Amino acid sequence: MIAVIDYGAGNLQSVVKAFRHIGCHVSVTSDPGELVRAQAAVLPGVGAFGDSMRCLNNSGMVAPILDFIHSGKPFLGICLGLQLLFEGSEESPKIKGLGVLPGTICRIPDSPGLKIPHIGWNSLKIKRDGGLFEGLGKNPYVYFVHSYYLKSEDRDIVAATADYGVEMDVSVRSGNVFATQFHPEKSGAVGLHMLRNFVSALK
Repeated sequence: MIAVIDYGAGNLQSVVKAFRHIGCHVSVTSDPGELVRAQAAVLPGVGAFGDSMRCLNNSGMVAPILDFIHSGKPFLGICLGLQLLFEGSEESPKIKGLGVLPGTICRIPDSPGLKIPHIGWNSLKIKRDGGLFEGLGKNPYVYFVHSYYLKSEDRDIVAATADYGVEMDVSVRSGNVFATQFHPEKSGAVGLHMLRNFVSALK
């Protein structure tokens, strides 16, 4: 069973639908006990960094999430769910993130001809083979919706980057932790392939 974590700030249904489409049993949960029993967990997220961290803290799910990650079972952060894994964001300077991974979330700089937020399809530059990207080409197209991006301190965990006026770290892998700034669940056949690769980590 895959637990999709409900903390009041996630776009859950598209994630649930995508995993069910590839044949997974999915449970949307805010129950620490159910999270413990899950084989894998997904942290989705939309909206502002500070608001989402406040929702996470108020939900009582921060400690269970950290415990789950430390258990070694597969964990996937999507969009804001990636950002929350890091230490902090320029969007909410006084709010601390989960601090699972070292790095900062920065605002996408203004660039001529480019709109913020970054909404739509963009190509990836794969930096690490395998993981979510096993069986895909070097520059798959995926769907983004965001105004802030990751600058990872640890370059070894960066699995993919994308360009949008600046090079952005848009996917990371650290042990059992996978995360994407883009939305696999909204990225068509390519995104479903990535979710199948994530599920294969359960085997």
